[in-house]
Amino acid sequence: MRVLTVNPGSSSVKLSVVDDGREVGQVTVGAAEARQPLADLVARRQPIDAAGVRFVHGGSSTDPVLLDDAETARLTALTPLAPLHQPLSLELAAVVAEIVTGPVYACFDTAFHALMPEPAARYALPRNWVREHGLRRYGFHGLSCAYAVRRAAELLDREPAALHLVCCHIGSGVSVTAVRDGRGVDTSMGFTPLEGAVMATRSGSVDPGLLLYLLRTGVTDAAGLNDVLERGSGLAGMTGTGGDVRDVLAARENGDPDARAAIAVYLHRLRREIGAVVASLDRLDALVFTGGVAEHQPALLAELCGELGVFGVRVDPARLAGDGDRLVSDAYAPARVLVVTAREDLEIARQTTLALAARTAGAGGPRDR
Repeated sequence: MRVLTVNPGSSSVKLSVVDDGREVGQVTVGAAEARQPLADLVARRQPIDAAGVRFVHGGSSTDPVLLDDAETARLTALTPLAPLHQPLSLELAAVVAEIVTGPVYACFDTAFHALMPEPAARYALPRNWVREHGLRRYGFHGLSCAYAVRRAAELLDREPAALHLVCCHIGSGVSVTAVRDGRGVDTSMGFTPLEGAVMATRSGSVDPGLLLYLLRTGVTDAAGLNDVLERGSGLAGMTGTGGDVRDVLAARENGDPDARAAIAVYLHRLRREIGAVVASLDRLDALVFTGGVAEHQPALLAELCGELGVFGVRVDPARLAGDGDRLVSDAYAPARVLVVTAREDLEIARQTTLALAARTAGAGGPRDR
């Protein structure tokens, strides 16, 4: 089956056509100029049987959903929880529906975490707030995690359900997920993608009392605080750059003290998140790194792993300097370390194919639980 996949980022969109699990066409374009490249790709790669669009937030959905008016309205209501991504996904889904004759499915980053154990998913907030407003830790980067877990299992020649892993997605956004028996059981991101590790422009976790202090003393208002936490914090806020880790590393190399401090904070907070989710596992079989920074910054990855020895993590510099999906731990390390190329497009295509097959078989399609 041939599936069009649409993967919106915060500033760019990756468009792919996947035929029976193999990518046969791909283009990455700016978020504001996706319509024509999308139409061109579909025209070149006909027939398209179905389309899958990545949505950062799917609420409590555990499976892809067929996009109709009711689902579109539900996903629109979730926009405040993922303001950098949700509007673009909605816009592109509407464009895809005009171009593709087959069904269009929404595939969710939150779905991988939707069945997390309650102690990992729940906030210690008043129970009436939790029940009335759906306040819980949703988690994100689930499509990336799902693919990375399956690929890591292939590389280790193990079944995914037999592995206890930590999956670190390190790109502009950063998240850490504990995976037990093939299922996410704890994760660093929460109600929104702001929680957890330091990111390119997002703050990661901040003492809520500090945020209340900024509001109470008039340093900023709610709208200003939201903008700063989403777009003006993280590596960008600490260094005055745009937050691209390559620029911050270059500034550190040139002796910039803010850049040096920023990288130290970035790595420290990431190690803390790794340690926190390891506590949700019975053992650590492997640490899996994916995402653009993990794939293209081996020296930074070596710095990160250099202080994770307490978890049995040791990396081989020669393997780190290699390419592609690979094992990078040294031969005698108790925990394996892998680098896996992020392939959310393949995961979107896989989930869309399964959803369409279930619908075609008369199973009523994937459930939205």
